[in-house]
Amino acid sequence: MADASAASHYEHEVPRFDKTKYRKHLWGWFSYAFASEVFVIASVTLFLPICLEQFARDNGFLLPNKTEPCSSVSGAPTTTESGEEARCVVKLGWFWVDTASFSLYVLSFSVALQALVVISMGGIADHPAHRKKALLSFAALGSTAAVLFLLLPSTSPLWPLVAVLAVCANVGFGASMVTLNAYIPTLAHEAQEVLEARNEVARVASSSHARTSYEHPDTDADAEQPLLAHEEGTESSELKAAKVNHEKILSATISRISSQGIAMGYSAGIIVLILTLIPVTLMKGSTDALRLAIGLSGLWWALFTLPAAAWLPGASATAAAIAIELDGTAPSSPEREWRMSREIVAAWKRLGRMLHYREVRKLRNTFVYLAAWFLLSDGFTTITNTAILFGKTVLHMPASSLILIGAISPTAGIAGSLVVPMIQRRRGWSNLQTVTALVIIASLVPAYGCLGFLPFFQSSAVKFGGLTTPGEMFVLAVYFGSVYGAFQGYARALYAEIIPPGEEARWYALFSITDKSSSFLGPLVVGVIADTTGNIRYAFFFLTAMIWLSIPVLTKVNMERGRADALRYMAAGSGSR
Repeated sequence: MADASAASHYEHEVPRFDKTKYRKHLWGWFSYAFASEVFVIASVTLFLPICLEQFARDNGFLLPNKTEPCSSVSGAPTTTESGEEARCVVKLGWFWVDTASFSLYVLSFSVALQALVVISMGGIADHPAHRKKALLSFAALGSTAAVLFLLLPSTSPLWPLVAVLAVCANVGFGASMVTLNAYIPTLAHEAQEVLEARNEVARVASSSHARTSYEHPDTDADAEQPLLAHEEGTESSELKAAKVNHEKILSATISRISSQGIAMGYSAGIIVLILTLIPVTLMKGSTDALRLAIGLSGLWWALFTLPAAAWLPGASATAAAIAIELDGTAPSSPEREWRMSREIVAAWKRLGRMLHYREVRKLRNTFVYLAAWFLLSDGFTTITNTAILFGKTVLHMPASSLILIGAISPTAGIAGSLVVPMIQRRRGWSNLQTVTALVIIASLVPAYGCLGFLPFFQSSAVKFGGLTTPGEMFVLAVYFGSVYGAFQGYARALYAEIIPPGEEARWYALFSITDKSSSFLGPLVVGVIADTTGNIRYAFFFLTAMIWLSIPVLTKVNMERGRADALRYMAAGSGSR
């Protein structure tokens, strides 16, 4: 009777595919990716670091005397009596700071604040009535701050407020992306091919009266066992094959949606970069031109958020329902009157429980992947910011060239996000194997920059190599862009497979916290390196080491166990306590 009841549960609980509703939700999700990625591609990666540095330079002075304004020097860089290039510094309070370091410090503080905000909003974004509101609120904060760049010239005595605007814009973007990413598993579960695979599982379960409910022991010893281990001998081989096929299709669908979102966002970024290239070139890369570019990215962000506001669902219980269908049990979560203050306090308490050693053991593979992500997110993000500042301050590339590089990189990213899945299917790689390969390929970029210290590449007779010429920046933009575009889609898709269903926002919040807790460290370390050595090239050693350290951590992730542990964790109600 128990088997028949389980089969009946499968048969009646699998929802039907609603094409109109699904396309509306999916295009609402794509619309916000199309809106918001412009800010990170055009502004965070390119215009914002340069603009912050330029604001500081317009108000800075040349070393060593600190009496000659940096703005009085144009064209070729000036040199000191010792023959070294004169550095530009700006006074903030009682301290003199390198202008490039000022940009990095602001970005570092912004991502640190992002982490605090993301922790506080995890429970809010998971609440059925508030996920969409949270996304739209942070989108409004970020886009408004970006637009306000248009109203603050560098000649204003209030110019340091540019740091506040940069922080608000970056926090708005990061927090809204946590909520957007939380929609990915839900959208994948609602896809037609996934529903068909689940219907096949239900059909096989119904016909064979197989035992489909999972046991969820609370002991740590049992928690170490594979999820389906106790079902051997009670499940038919046909049912096992149907479940494996469902997991395979679900994984591929998650990767496809994530990669398509990256491609959509990159497409928007390229359009905006091309549009801004004209005024920035005509205005010769002035501070006003950079402010205009950031303001336009904010306007784009606000405009294309409107379709997302109309089409995205307020929330969905699809993922939680799937956990119930597969497990036969539902976590208990008593209904209470919702209050924001209580949710914020609960979010911090929940984070403490999530990071407790006992909880980490239950989701060991999820946390191992987060450890690798801690290193990778910092490495990849800091490479992009450092490369732009390196091109401006060391290679003395004009703003128009940097914008062109900014357009080339996401263009290559679109190609990478679409081509790599085809290579993956042809080679038969898993998502984890694909991510590992992308990391190894990407690590060659900062390693190549380290070669610039070799005497051979410093010789005047050698015109190319070691990232010593502007031309190499264009080549590396294509190379790194294609890898980074694919990596972004696969990184979040891989994580979506090993988090508890129904709690996507809080786990993507932890994903973002891990990202931000390292990404504020990267720019900070690079800023200190630039301040103490006077040569930002030394940062390439730090970035190479950080990326290489992630590779052995990635190899420790067991995806099959990770997926099973995530289902067990949700069904036991661990996340709701």
